[in-house]
Order: sequence, then C-alpha cells, then structure tokens
Amino acid sequence: MFYELFYKTVLTRVDPERIHDVCLEAIETVSRVPLARDMARQVWGRRPAFPVPSANQGGPFARPVPGLLGLAAGMDKEGGAVEGLDMLGFGFVEVGTVTAQPQEGNDRPRMWRYPATRAIRNRMGFNSSGADEAARRLRALRSTVRGRSIVVGANIGKNRSTSLANAVGDYRYCASRLARWVDYLVVNVSSPNTPGLRSLQDVSSLRPILSAVRQAGDEAAGRHVPLLVKIAPDLADEDVDAVAALVLDMGLDGVVATNTTTDHDLGEGGLSGAPLLSRALEVVRRLRQQLGEQPTIIGVGGISSILDAELMLEAGADLLQAYSAFVYNGPAWPGRVNRALALGHPRR
Repeated sequence: MFYELFYKTVLTRVDPERIHDVCLEAIETVSRVPLARDMARQVWGRRPAFPVPSANQGGPFARPVPGLLGLAAGMDKEGGAVEGLDMLGFGFVEVGTVTAQPQEGNDRPRMWRYPATRAIRNRMGFNSSGADEAARRLRALRSTVRGRSIVVGANIGKNRSTSLANAVGDYRYCASRLARWVDYLVVNVSSPNTPGLRSLQDVSSLRPILSAVRQAGDEAAGRHVPLLVKIAPDLADEDVDAVAALVLDMGLDGVVATNTTTDHDLGEGGLSGAPLLSRALEVVRRLRQQLGEQPTIIGVGGISSILDAELMLEAGADLLQAYSAFVYNGPAWPGRVNRALALGHPRR
C-alpha cells in the first residue's frame, strides 16, 4: 500500500527514464550496505524453501535457480545492480541488452508509462556501454562469493550502425566477452527499436548468428554456456514454428518468449506489461507443443500477478521473467511471487 501511494504521488510525476535510473541506483546502493541489504532481503526478498533444480535433476541450468521468476532484460542494462535485484527476491537476473560497441540509443523521450493498463512503452534503442564494459562489471560481480551465487544471464544484440549483413560479428563479439561470466546467453533479434533487427528472426538469418554465438561463447567460457533466442510476440504462428524447428535442429537450449509488441496505436516503440499476456501465453503454449519437453522456455510478457505466473507455467514455461509488473507493484513483488509459486508449482 505504501509503494502504491508513493508511486501515484511521486514516481508518476517524474520522467519515466529518469526515475528508472534513480531507483536502480538506489537498489544498487542499498545492496552495498550490509545491514540494509540483510533487512531488505528479510522483509522483501526471502527465498523459497526449494529452488528450481539444476540440470542434472531436470532443471534448465547447470546449477539450481533460487526462484521461478527472474528479471527480464531491459532494466539493468549495464549489470550494475545485479546484487540489489537478487536482494529483492528475483530468482535470476538477465542483464542487457548489451551491444558490441557503446552506443547512446534513440533520442529522448523514449519511455512512457500507462498506469491504467499497467503497461510501459519504450523506444530505447539498445543504449549500452558496450560489451567490454559489461564484461568488466560482470567480472567484478563474480569476484565475490555473493556475486558468484547469483544466476545471471546476458542478453546480447547488434549495434544500430552495424548492417544486417554484418550482424553476426556483433553477436559473436558480445558472446566472446560475456560468456565466461554468465549462466546463460540470450540472442535478442526481436527488439522493435533497432531498424531491421526483427528481420533476423527469419531462420536463414538466425542460424549463422546462433552458430557463431554458441561457438564463441563456449570457447570463451571453456564450458557449455546455455544459449536461448528471444522472439517477438508479433511473429506469425508459422514463424514461431520455424524458430522452434531451428532450436531443435541446432540443439539449442531454449527460447525466451516474448519481447515487446508493436501491435498498439500509442506511438513508436514496443509495449510491455499486462496487455501482452494473452499473446505471450499463446506463443509459449505453441512453442511447448513444437519443442516437446526438453528445451527450456522462459515465459515473459504481461505477468502481473501470481495467477498470471501460474498461467504461464501451465502454458509450458520452465522459468518466468517480468519487468513492467516490478515497476507497478514495487520491491516486495518478486519475492512474494517466487515464494507463492514454490508452494504450488510441480517441477517438470
């Protein structure tokens, strides 16, 4: 109730991108103060009694995941607040999207809130400090015992200035710099805010990117780094099927479904939040039917409540991600959802 009042009276009066940066910095700062960090975890981020099992017990990744709900890419683009987001109860954190070289992204304003529908629109355009800086931050994170305990993924994309014909090089470079420091990699070919990027979801363009990322990532890390591809909710059903067939043919580890949608009349950019739930469920359900039981599906798009999360799991997701609901529901929400899901969700 306090957060809802604070959101309505304070946060809605500030530019969305500015308050996003301020809140992320606050989360990062609290995580560095031992007493405050411990109190926040006890009040908001308490872990479920039973984690998602590791791969040798049928789970998605090499080690157990503390909770089913993780943070979607887009919030912590630079990997600077991972410990704080873990403190608030997210089961895992996906950083990025990280591009090969630094870039500013699109001009501001580039983020808008829609509280009535609990949605957020953005046209950020992969603003990123680049793969080298992201690798530096992740290396620092992994230098501590606590930092090594957190399940972290890296979402990677191409620079705006890189032609589609040369996109493979950007993805390869990101993988070579980041793979050593993460639990999994996600190839993002589905953001609507980089011109032409979504055309890379075509399997003829996607295959060489995924092959290059897998080779570069595994070589850099000296181990197998799980590789997933993130797709748009706006793909036609037959294109979803084609991606699923490619995942099976290449033996990839899974799919993140879904990114933001352009199926709206609010202006430029992609829409996230509650309006996506119906289509995201359809895509996840279709992917599970096509993929069978083995490849991992991370369901994301419109999860705003425990019921939404349960519906996504019933549709076939192994893990979940959220972003917009965290903005609207506040710091207690991820831990509360993870504890509730741990009580009622049978492990596949």
